[in-house]
Amino acid sequence: MLKFLKPLLVLLFLSDFFCCYAAQQEELSWHDCIKEAAKNHPDLIAAQEQVVQSQAAKDVTASVLYPQVGATLDASTGRTSSGGSGSTSDSYNYGVNGTQLIFDGTKTINNVHAASETIKAFQENFQFTSVTVRLRLRTAFINLLKAQEALKITQEIFDIRRGNLELITLRYESGLEHKGALLTAEADLANAQYGIDQAKRSVETAQRQLVKELGRKMFTPMLVKGDFTVRNDARTKPDFEMIVKNNPSLTEIIAQKNSAQFSLKAAYAQFFPTLTGSAGANKNGAHWEPKGDQWNLGLGLSVPIFEGGLRIAQVSQARALVKQLEENERSTKDGLVYSLQQTWAALQDTLENVEVQRKSLVATEERSKIAQAQYSIGLLTFDNWTIIEDNLVSAKNSYLNSEANALLAEANWIQAKGDTLEYE
Repeated sequence: MLKFLKPLLVLLFLSDFFCCYAAQQEELSWHDCIKEAAKNHPDLIAAQEQVVQSQAAKDVTASVLYPQVGATLDASTGRTSSGGSGSTSDSYNYGVNGTQLIFDGTKTINNVHAASETIKAFQENFQFTSVTVRLRLRTAFINLLKAQEALKITQEIFDIRRGNLELITLRYESGLEHKGALLTAEADLANAQYGIDQAKRSVETAQRQLVKELGRKMFTPMLVKGDFTVRNDARTKPDFEMIVKNNPSLTEIIAQKNSAQFSLKAAYAQFFPTLTGSAGANKNGAHWEPKGDQWNLGLGLSVPIFEGGLRIAQVSQARALVKQLEENERSTKDGLVYSLQQTWAALQDTLENVEVQRKSLVATEERSKIAQAQYSIGLLTFDNWTIIEDNLVSAKNSYLNSEANALLAEANWIQAKGDTLEYE
């Protein structure tokens, strides 16, 4: 009986430990994780700030279209000397001056349009970041969910191994089993204990991964609640060409291409003259407050004549960028279509595998029950029985892995479609 006492005490200790451990954990649902990550994830915050920067950059570009008005105030004093005498003179001047762009060959207008498309590109980049964050967050969630379930399975395996050891010990003490069987059962129980310790470490690692993807600054132990049900199974093969049109990866490239096209037009516009108007009103005099009035109106025209081929090179550069982005668009689209096909096929494979592993587990559990009964009455040898028990342990782990892989395949499928955190 002393041989049974130690494993029993270990089991009771672990049961109390895990009950207390679970009671202290914060429990999060998938929707809780989405809300927190959408608010706190640093990648999303950084991507949003890029949008803000691009909007400000557009305002900077568009400011050239408006009047540029400035005020001046000057006050100075000077002294001149001739021979032994000298005189001091003061000067005061203040006024308002302004300039207005009248025509620059639509260069600025096209630059503004290019800036607008750049804003769209950064907005799509934000969406793409959200897609990426969702995949990483979902992966972290699944990993923790799997680790929690694996911890339960390792406890079940420990129970199985402990029960086997008790049965084999009784048979060994009765002279019905050899010492090798007893030592094997003890090794199996030690391995089950190792599995529990390993599963505990896996839970903490998965917790840290989830904390990172939630955007938390401090580590806090947590548990997740959910199941292994795949909801977006896409059993009917969808139209990949239609789905890809709304993928942020593609729409971002398209916006970049449109921006480059406007920049090319702006580069061509540099060959046109630039016409500006100016106006000003000033007062000046030798005493404060100056009484002398001065005003001016004017037009300015500048025409590029020779700049060492600068503008021609700028046009060539802009044209090459447009061509590059056109090819990038085609490559991105082809890659996304292939990714959709690949991830959809992988999802179907994992879903079918889950059903296969479920049936295998049911069959293995039934065989284990029969085998244990046969072994206890001497109708089955230890070697054959332990193979069946090992198969049961393997079947439990295989079924859990298949369920987790199906959820990961679903997450990859959703990512390939370009769905963001708001997908749910």
